[in-house]
Amino acid sequence: MPRPTAAQFAYGSATVVFSTIAMLLLSGTATGIGVAVIALAALALGLLVSLTVPTAKAARTVRDANDAAASGTPTEAARPEPAGSDARVPGPRSVSARSSRAHSAVGGHSLRG
Repeated sequence: MPRPTAAQFAYGSATVVFSTIAMLLLSGTATGIGVAVIALAALALGLLVSLTVPTAKAARTVRDANDAAASGTPTEAARPEPAGSDARVPGPRSVSARSSRAHSAVGGHSLRG
């Protein structure tokens, strides 16, 4: 089972607090049993809200799958990655200033000075 996100915690907690206050004010109950029932109802409502908050990753995955199904193309995960496509290999750590300048002139843009 995946861990809840910060958004799920925030929405669920806010729902519990505000729904408890609202139900207590609207019902006007003063008995212990009435307060307990309202607290349990607020906890259930908070749990429901926190479980229905969509996560960014799940929403993107579903949207990508729906787009792929509609267009008939495989998703990114199903496509094989061609060899040498955007593969970044870090350069050597001890590069002198002279070879760094030569590299930037040959290789294009460089952040090294």
